Amino acid sequence: MTGGAPRALVDQDVKPRDVLEREVGDVLALEVGVEPTEEALIEALDGVEILFTTSRLPVTRRVLENADSLRLVAKIGTGIDTIDLDAAADEGVTVVYTPGMNALSVAEHALTLLLAVKRNVLIGQRALEAGKWRDEVPNASAVAGTSVGIVGFGNVGSRLAGLLDGFNVDVYAHDPYVHDIDTQVTGATLTDFETVLSEPDAVVVTAEHTPETRGMIDERALAAMDDDAVLVNTARGPIVDTGALVDALAAGTIGGAGLDVFETEPLPADSPLHDFENVVTTPHIAASSVRARSAIIETLVECAFAFLDGDTLPERFVAIDPRKGTRSDAAADPEEN
Repeated sequence: MTGGAPRALVDQDVKPRDVLEREVGDVLALEVGVEPTEEALIEALDGVEILFTTSRLPVTRRVLENADSLRLVAKIGTGIDTIDLDAAADEGVTVVYTPGMNALSVAEHALTLLLAVKRNVLIGQRALEAGKWRDEVPNASAVAGTSVGIVGFGNVGSRLAGLLDGFNVDVYAHDPYVHDIDTQVTGATLTDFETVLSEPDAVVVTAEHTPETRGMIDERALAAMDDDAVLVNTARGPIVDTGALVDALAAGTIGGAGLDVFETEPLPADSPLHDFENVVTTPHIAASSVRARSAIIETLVECAFAFLDGDTLPERFVAIDPRKGTRSDAAADPEEN
């Protein structure tokens, strides 16, 4: 690396790292790793021009106001709820992200969690670990031939509907920002929130985290689900009220849950969610397939190079660009997945 190369801070969750290092070459001086607190991020951003980040880091107004050298935030994935875009505009910081590029990976993971819960994967594993066999494991439930509700029908939700097509599943979808014509290819039935909870055998949350969706899967929503229905969340943890979910699981008023995201991350080791055999948890890895992440990193590096050269950034990947006074439609519409 050259001594005069612009400095770039890299969240340690940005992987595969070798792809980033290969794409950057000696154009940027990479500094990897920072704790996910405002104080640590402010200190680490001293003298840094570019930040490559995931949703782990809090790019808040306070951080942006104190990051005097920062010019560009390059965010992996679709969700930009951890970045204060208004503050970025005020501070002249451009934000790029990669909407839709990890959508298929997240959709696959949502389907994986649904199958894992319905097919008693964790129950079977724990039975084997305890020296038991199949006669002591309850019969699994099918996904094929059932119905699935999808809350949020953007890039992830629509791709999940496509994957479910091979299971001969009736798909219900709820998204106030989607028109009926957007469900024609997948054959999903666009419906209201109450119906998408009460009718299907499973409910999958793929909505964006906004003030409108925060806590929307609460005690009332869970009570509307069938006693055997499974809840899957691969969107954002705060959309689901954890306390209400634990209560519903303990009372047996829902059939189980598959969770990749949580209100508190990392999920504490003493979380009551670990106590249920009908709950499958993963550590926020739905979007982290090698293929998707590699393509995302390559795209963000291309955007960073274009930014440094003063070139026009691809509109699809711009959340906000104070240089041009622009903000993308997707960033302005937080319901877009």
